[in-house]
Amino acid sequence: MQLSTWLAFFAAAWAISISPGAGALAAMSAGLHHGFRRGYLTTFGLVAGIWTQLVVVGVGLGALVATSALAFQVIKWCGVAYLVWLGVQQWRAPARPLAAAQSDAAEVPARALVLRGWMINAVNPKGTVFLLAVVPQFLDLQRPLALQYLVIGLTLSFTDFVVMAGYTALAARVLGALQSVSAMRLLNRVFGSLFVGAGVLLSAFKCSG
Repeated sequence: MQLSTWLAFFAAAWAISISPGAGALAAMSAGLHHGFRRGYLTTFGLVAGIWTQLVVVGVGLGALVATSALAFQVIKWCGVAYLVWLGVQQWRAPARPLAAAQSDAAEVPARALVLRGWMINAVNPKGTVFLLAVVPQFLDLQRPLALQYLVIGLTLSFTDFVVMAGYTALAARVLGALQSVSAMRLLNRVFGSLFVGAGVLLSAFKCSG
């Protein structure tokens, strides 16, 4: 990959990572309920989900998702169901002061936080189709593709690690300053509604292939 091509992709990767979506919601929700250190574990799952999507696209399975209506619908509705489930769980979460909520949240296994992040990004055909549309624009077919996919994956990982750290810290420190039960109840319902909204948006997404 030429340096100029990589710089263009690097700029695009920042835009991809910063744009609000289910990943950003997951990072902020994790920061709110688990604090920055534990909440940031969700980002490792989100990045693993990106690599899963990239592998799917790289081996050509993404083309199947883009062209097979059944495969696309099955994966899409799995993603919708998961986001709505997260929203309902968030909405129903007990409204407790942040210190108490984070104390209880410490009991959640680290692998559960990572898995949650992975599910959000991996079970998302919109991400597959998006990568199918974007990644080929930066590939040089005359050079080894595996190395180029590796560079693309590392670039997306870097920007996501940085951006999601910001989202997690924002929730843990800024939103975390709200300690009242009523404020926590409101935040739980706001995040719950946003997750459900993300699921609704995903349900309306259609493959253009």
